[in-house]
Amino acid sequence: MADAASRLQGLFAQLLGAPLPVRIRAWDGSQAGPPGAPTLVVRNRRAVRRLLFKPGELGLARAWVAGDVGIEGDLYAALDLVSPLIWERGEEAPGLLRSLREPHVRAAVRGLLRLAGPPLPPAPPPEEVRRPRHLHTRRSDRRAISHHYDVGNDFYALVLGPSMVYSCAYWASPDAGLADAQRDKLELVCRKLALTPGQRLLDVGCGWGSLVIHAAREHGVHAVGVTLSQEQAAYARKRVADAGLTDRVEIRVLDYRDVTDGPYDAVSSIGMAEHVGSERYLEYAGHLHRLLGPGGRLLNHQIARRPRRDESAYDVDAFIDAYVFPDGELAPVGTTVTQLERAGFEVRDLESIREHYALTLRQWVANLEAGWERAVALAGAGRSRVWLLYMAASALAFERNRLGVNQVLAVRTPGSGDSGLPLRTRTWN
Repeated sequence: MADAASRLQGLFAQLLGAPLPVRIRAWDGSQAGPPGAPTLVVRNRRAVRRLLFKPGELGLARAWVAGDVGIEGDLYAALDLVSPLIWERGEEAPGLLRSLREPHVRAAVRGLLRLAGPPLPPAPPPEEVRRPRHLHTRRSDRRAISHHYDVGNDFYALVLGPSMVYSCAYWASPDAGLADAQRDKLELVCRKLALTPGQRLLDVGCGWGSLVIHAAREHGVHAVGVTLSQEQAAYARKRVADAGLTDRVEIRVLDYRDVTDGPYDAVSSIGMAEHVGSERYLEYAGHLHRLLGPGGRLLNHQIARRPRRDESAYDVDAFIDAYVFPDGELAPVGTTVTQLERAGFEVRDLESIREHYALTLRQWVANLEAGWERAVALAGAGRSRVWLLYMAASALAFERNRLGVNQVLAVRTPGSGDSGLPLRTRTWN
């Protein structure tokens, strides 16, 4: 099968109605495509079968995770070039395959089938998780969280760095270090919550304990962190003990719906609400509202997607759902604010920090690439490739304004109407 790269370039151009924007190097050593462009390495014919049997995002993701395809050159540039064909879903996006009723499309598919070899669909990589959609029971949420967070604390330490904070940092400048930016984010949350010594703080989805440790050490609060991940909890408890804070910080392996020991003075939810699901969001907001005392504050830090024309349509990112966040759902920020207010909260401040997440993700990608051999030893090649693709593509999504992230400050305002906030709210900046 001589010159497979040229054949692939021609057949995909026939499907797309335009040349591929990346170069191809095929399994036979041949190369074709724009000189100087990032190179898509197609290591075997199985990769072509994956794209044929699952055209679009999921097929390409399976080929990437299995190691059937790779990228040589700038990963971000390659993803930026192919994203209109794979990830962007606007009406003007061409899509990977046009209608099979068109003769030239059918001819291209027949050519790819001949190039791909025996037409048997390859099994998905073992890292793929497929479940009934978005049940959000306690059991399904626990399994989904375990899939994502129990990859191994050493793996996350390699990616996240010493801060062990797995959410958007808060950068003073692009040149600031990741550890400083994460510390500044923790401090920003504490200041927005106006924490004072002796108060009770609940951190929902506490991760490895970074926020509760910071809040107890720097602001003198008594903090409770809850997580569904056993590995996170064990790591967080050790950090609490090492910091000498066991009298002020408690880590529980517990569903947020099972927290009943309110009232709390403040609740933080940092990067956790994405796991709640649209059908459960009002329940989530209502439960946090009941856990707060009058005048208590909630800081809800959450990724947002852009609104769709039809918000009733069920739509999730196939790669994210299958490999990264099973059962995760994103909502527009307006929907989040509405649900918080329906639950009884008064929303007092909203800050978009979209660009900060792009900077954070690029640093995580750099950490992963720098420690690639150790990452593979810790989590396996497939899982490491999942995280690399997920974080690099997400960085571009934040940079291109396809995703946002927002901190929403809400108050359980008492009947008197006194929110307890100063007239000039943003005293934390």
